[in-house]
Amino acid sequence: MTDTDRTSSAATGEKQPFDLGTGPGRVLVWFYGVFTVAAASRSIVQMILDFGKAPLAYVLSAVAALVYGFITYSLVRGGEKARRSALVCCAAELLGVLVVGTWTMAEPSAFADATVWSDFGMGYLFIPVILPVTGMMWLRRARTA
Repeated sequence: MTDTDRTSSAATGEKQPFDLGTGPGRVLVWFYGVFTVAAASRSIVQMILDFGKAPLAYVLSAVAALVYGFITYSLVRGGEKARRSALVCCAAELLGVLVVGTWTMAEPSAFADATVWSDFGMGYLFIPVILPVTGMMWLRRARTA
């Protein structure tokens, strides 16, 4: 969309779709992109080399990579439908981090190896628990913009 298109649609009173990948959203896109690559490469290597050691942990890391990738795609795509989808995925991600984090703290022997979400993301500087909260805040703000 060009500046001329924005001006003409603003004059007609047409509401512009909020671009999710601008401002703080750009930082979220970067973090989610990095975490997509990190979680995916980690899980792929672990599944290829040593799947029998800790299949649950490696599959959970792959699921985390899929969630991160979908959120990245939604943030880049923009629009209301993508915003709602990303919001649901951020909530699911937060739930996953909290469940897996609590599970790994309460029953450390349940996982033979760490996942991205183990110990609430301690191996990743707690970013896995901070990222969905930040994402949901941004996506809720984007709804009102």
